[in-house]
Amino acid sequence: MIRIAAVTENNQLILNLTLDTLHLSNYSWCWIDYNDPTAAEIRLLSTKLHFHPLAIEDCTHGNQRPKLDYYDDFSFFVTHTAATASSQENQINFFLAEKCIVSYHKQDLEEINQVWKQLSLDENAEAWDKYRIFYEVMDNVVDNFFPVISSLEEQINEVEENTENNTMDVLLDRLFDLRHQLLELRHSVNPVRDLFYRIVNSHHLKGIQERREYFVDIYDHLLKISQLVDSNREITSDIRESFISRNSYQQNKVIQMLTIVTFIFAPLTFIAGIYGMNFTNMPELKWHYGYPLIMGFMLLITIGMVLWFKKKGWW
Repeated sequence: MIRIAAVTENNQLILNLTLDTLHLSNYSWCWIDYNDPTAAEIRLLSTKLHFHPLAIEDCTHGNQRPKLDYYDDFSFFVTHTAATASSQENQINFFLAEKCIVSYHKQDLEEINQVWKQLSLDENAEAWDKYRIFYEVMDNVVDNFFPVISSLEEQINEVEENTENNTMDVLLDRLFDLRHQLLELRHSVNPVRDLFYRIVNSHHLKGIQERREYFVDIYDHLLKISQLVDSNREITSDIRESFISRNSYQQNKVIQMLTIVTFIFAPLTFIAGIYGMNFTNMPELKWHYGYPLIMGFMLLITIGMVLWFKKKGWW
């Protein structure tokens, strides 16, 4: 599907145009939005708009890293949206030419629809141009990264607080899943951040340089998101190390307790073993008070060892 918004020299917004009947010379600028286009509509990129075949190939094949390419009569941008719980990461392509901006995407994107609605309802078409279209779309794209990182931060806090009293295995599995999501988010954010670094420092994009402060603002947001992703990955590493240390500490306490019990019962077992042999020539077996004496002696050994362990701080 292709939809077109064009602004005349008198700053009148015209909607519902078709690409076959569009004559760029009749308008000040126009926005051509490609949304999951057909093969015939894709061919118009070369036959009608005369874009370079390599740029068109990058659009149709997808899976491109965010980038900026310069051609003789247009600039080509590739960027990505944020991956959320309900949607995957999507690629958006932009052709920025002298009299038009073309957005190309294979999925219906809310970031695009919001700007289209905003342009359609604005009675002051003079305030818009192709660079503002590019800025507004990318501003929406970048803003949508913040709810994703906020959601991940909340989930990290839930894992750390463990209000549901989950087992260590469940917490570690959840933590590794969150680290994987943060890694995917970093793979989405950092290339877009690098792209905007090129954009704000490029001398080939004069229209963008005239509005540099707006695009620098987007770049600052991307820097903040990138820093949040890295800091949250460090937090998950700290939590993971804390969990592992806590688990090791608990295991050491259990081993320590078992060792203490073993040490206490070792002499008792030795005494019981000696007097359990039932040899004939064992005079202690015939003592009238032999049993209570041995039991008392074993009790004294137990109490003495417990007191000694407490004094050493092992109990």
